[in-house]
Amino acid sequence: MSGVEYHQLLDQIRKTFPQPVSDRMHDAYFVFAILRALDQVDAMKSRLPVLGDAVQPDYELAQQARIPDHVSTVEDVSGQLVARLRGLPIWGHPHTQVNVVAPPSIPSIIGSLLPSIYNPNLVSDDTSYGLAEAEAAVVAMVSDLIGYDPALSSGIFTFGGTGTNLYGVKLGIEKAFPGAMETGIPGPGVLLASEQSHYCRLNVAGWLGLGERSVVQVPTHLDNSIRLDRLEAAAEEALAQGRRIVALVGTMGTTDALGIDDLEGIVRIRDRLVERHGLDYRPHVHADAVIGWAWSVFNDYPFELNPLGFRPRTVRALAAARRRIAKLHLADSVGIDFHKTGFAPYISSLFLVRDRTDLDLLVRGRQQMPYLFQTGDRHPGVYTLETSRAAGGVLAALANLLLLGKAGLRTLLGHLVEMAEWLREHLEGHDSTTVLNSDNVGTVTLFRVYPSGVDTWTVAERERTDPRARDELLAHNEYNRRIFHHLHRRAMQGHGVLISMTGCYRQTDYGEPIVALKSYILSPFVDAAHVERLVQDVLAAREQVEPPR
Repeated sequence: MSGVEYHQLLDQIRKTFPQPVSDRMHDAYFVFAILRALDQVDAMKSRLPVLGDAVQPDYELAQQARIPDHVSTVEDVSGQLVARLRGLPIWGHPHTQVNVVAPPSIPSIIGSLLPSIYNPNLVSDDTSYGLAEAEAAVVAMVSDLIGYDPALSSGIFTFGGTGTNLYGVKLGIEKAFPGAMETGIPGPGVLLASEQSHYCRLNVAGWLGLGERSVVQVPTHLDNSIRLDRLEAAAEEALAQGRRIVALVGTMGTTDALGIDDLEGIVRIRDRLVERHGLDYRPHVHADAVIGWAWSVFNDYPFELNPLGFRPRTVRALAAARRRIAKLHLADSVGIDFHKTGFAPYISSLFLVRDRTDLDLLVRGRQQMPYLFQTGDRHPGVYTLETSRAAGGVLAALANLLLLGKAGLRTLLGHLVEMAEWLREHLEGHDSTTVLNSDNVGTVTLFRVYPSGVDTWTVAERERTDPRARDELLAHNEYNRRIFHHLHRRAMQGHGVLISMTGCYRQTDYGEPIVALKSYILSPFVDAAHVERLVQDVLAAREQVEPPR
């Protein structure tokens, strides 16, 4: 290629980047390119709860993809990118009630977009400037919200809820096995969590070198909260076996049913163990509050006055959640996801520590990183797992904290809980449906559908506790799977509400999984009519699906 061709091509390529010095014509082109892409996405919206038509991915075709030989255009590439969104769920659609994924607000989308233009790296403030300050501000805001002292606490944004748990358990390893960062884990350790806690507990234990078998999964109550008696017994057994307790993880909002552990009880058990056994370390207590943290906005809400005017049943649910969420400040560390109940885009996960000196356990020497930290004042890269940390999650979180404040988050959460309560009331009013988490205080409803002739007042408990009901349970599991697939097929055709299913809401007393249909209401656009539509869809599906034999 000659020099003339090279310069011509370079000039073409330069036009595909935002200009480093303002150029009004090119700046307008940049904005127009984004707007055109958004218009193309908007054109994919219909009555369906997904973008465009639901198309099955063709992975064999994808494996044939190769890098093209020639430079393309912004317009052509944008069109191809938009096409990749086809089939995505529209989380804000009132007929999308699939999982714990919230629709992001406009400011949080802007917050996620802006850093991607200038590519800051939170490894140090000399590459992120005001965004590092924004991270510190969000840490202070949320610390104050949950009851930490912002003058003593600290935190970082990381790669997801799994990342927050990984950081918490890693601190526990360093406390139980001082120097493990440098020399490795010298003996057996144990991680204690409820059997309903997130499965990432196994990932974390495996990736940190503890091993999945080091995880003790403690039984739970019917509300999916951990049984404290069994937790203490498991901890005593571990100590008797010569194992060190790396961490006790309290789940402050389980994924399937928002079970909330008694964190205060967990901390008391930890303190008793230290005193009773004269431990030379203090087992770390991590609160996995990636879902439940948002209920902290009700810590100072006057429920007696109820100024927002929630229904009594909703007030009861919100107050019940607040009772345990208000204890978050007792944990040594807390995991928070803004991309769940904070209405921000993926990924926006915050790991908080009550005592910022805990992070010193993870610090590496500057001599190991001679090409970093030459200027600036804040260098999280000396203790973070990541070297590259994007700032989109930080600005997205900050955007919603500023946009919504306590009043806005209270309004959103209160409305979502009110709609979930409304759904549970409707399902409980039919003799063919049984709500499995009727005492739930969150926005998720787990329920089962039964054919005619089944006593739904007693069947759920019988299936859960009586081994003689195993065949009945398995038949009804399959029946509910068929109901789900019928509902899913209809919803993808634009004829109903898109919900999900869990293959194991919890296990029976005799070890079989209980299948449940799941409505997870997180769209601010859901109202009573959409709830009633779901109930109608479920009853109609029951008429179409062949009952178990």
